[in-house]
Amino acid sequence: MAKGNGKEAASQAAVPVGINHIVLNVRDLDESHTFWTEIVGFKLSGEWRARPSNPNRRMRFYSASHGGKTHHHDIALVENSRLPPPPEWGIDSTPLAINHIAVTFPGRDAWLAKLKSLSERGVKFHRRVNHGMTHSVYITDPNGYGVELLYELPQEVWEGGIEEALNYVEDTPAEGEGALADSTDYPVFGKAR
Repeated sequence: MAKGNGKEAASQAAVPVGINHIVLNVRDLDESHTFWTEIVGFKLSGEWRARPSNPNRRMRFYSASHGGKTHHHDIALVENSRLPPPPEWGIDSTPLAINHIAVTFPGRDAWLAKLKSLSERGVKFHRRVNHGMTHSVYITDPNGYGVELLYELPQEVWEGGIEEALNYVEDTPAEGEGALADSTDYPVFGKAR
């Protein structure tokens, strides 16, 4: 039986456990499908079936790997040909409501393999950065949305000083062989130093 009054239990029950999915408006569903499946690596999990009330809507749903568990969808794309042309992306200057979407890879080796694959495909790295809790590369989708591909550093690196880790930024090369290199000499934040 839970201790405390009913208000404590109600407020705890109202705490979210995470973001379930995000839905993006895209200019060209097929072009965006290629990006989110072939470039990022999501799997198509379903497609919107036309309804009499909205026969022209095109929408697709995508899921990432969840360690062998199935999730209905993590991202959905809705075709909207009225979107303006994609802007040049910059972490501090993109004139879109969504600055970027972060996608986690299962670990350093998988992430490095993804970087190599992206490089071989000619995908432009806008930024490569070591944050205090992740190592990341920033790319853009065909609509100008920033996409951060990352792997999480071990929790013991950042748990003693989350705010310090959140403010840590070490830019690394975004082109050439340096863009594919990754150091495991992680700084440790907070009391663990």
